[in-house]
Amino acid sequence: MSGNKIVNAATGTPYRLLGVNRSGGEFMCVQGRGVWDGPVDNAAIDAMKAWNVRAVRVPLNEECWLGLSNIQSSYGGAAYQNEVKAYVDRLVAKGITPIVEMHWNYGQYTGNSSGCSDVHASCQKPMPDAQYAPQFWTGVANAFKGRDEVVFDLFNEPYPERATGSAASGWACWRDGGTCSGIPYQVAGFQSLVNAVRGTGATNIIMLGGLAYSNDLSQWLQYKPTDSRNNLAAAWHVYNFNSCVSASCWDSQLAPVAAQVPLVAGEIGENTCSHGFIDQVMNWFDAKGLSYLGWTWNAWDCSTGPSLISDYNGTPTAFGAGLRARLLSS
Repeated sequence: MSGNKIVNAATGTPYRLLGVNRSGGEFMCVQGRGVWDGPVDNAAIDAMKAWNVRAVRVPLNEECWLGLSNIQSSYGGAAYQNEVKAYVDRLVAKGITPIVEMHWNYGQYTGNSSGCSDVHASCQKPMPDAQYAPQFWTGVANAFKGRDEVVFDLFNEPYPERATGSAASGWACWRDGGTCSGIPYQVAGFQSLVNAVRGTGATNIIMLGGLAYSNDLSQWLQYKPTDSRNNLAAAWHVYNFNSCVSASCWDSQLAPVAAQVPLVAGEIGENTCSHGFIDQVMNWFDAKGLSYLGWTWNAWDCSTGPSLISDYNGTPTAFGAGLRARLLSS
């Protein structure tokens, strides 16, 4: 990083993380169905390359990486870690920047906007847990330290304010963790996770998403954790059904953040099976030379969610056609 830009270490020129998410690693293992949803071999990566994908965000599962007792040993622990490391290696070999991200974690939460009542890592929780999340990030950082071409995204979509009842208490929980009102488990705040990563000696770029499922960055700069490497980027997610979906919101909330640190739209999408909304997002980000990644490179039905492809040869859905055209022109 250099100021508010991600740069190519060899040339010093700005480098944009433009690409896709590859869902599967967050849910298949905990459901006892393997590690990946669909192929992740070289041919599958070549299909991404045909879209001019330069970055792939890889959601992971905390319990699967750590091999906790509820996870089948054939899919968890060392087996899971080796699969993730091999996929990262293949992406890097193809010239693609991997972004590894903790998507689902341990901890029971049944409050406002709960995704499930399960204590296990089977849905989106409001915040990382203090019991296992620092251990997860220590392990991931040790696996990839010395490889600054791998980016760390600490937690998918925080929503602590839904539990604590206010933005102020939500942001305090976000940074500091501990006992947060409305969240039964002890929370690992982002400062503790940054410390866990840096405690290994890893110098990788670290991405941090804000409140409201990473859609709210209004107080990100105020609550930004300290980082001994000064290598933090802001992560932002946007779908057409979120709150911050207009250029006026982006100008007021995102532009001040992007002026200080790299800003990465880690997930962009819409539930319309078209691309009119993300076109607006990409226009704004392109004008400022910022990064974005579409959700998701999985051959699902785009009428049930934002799926970019209809097969793993890279045939775009009506939604994916917009991102594909933009990547090919960038």
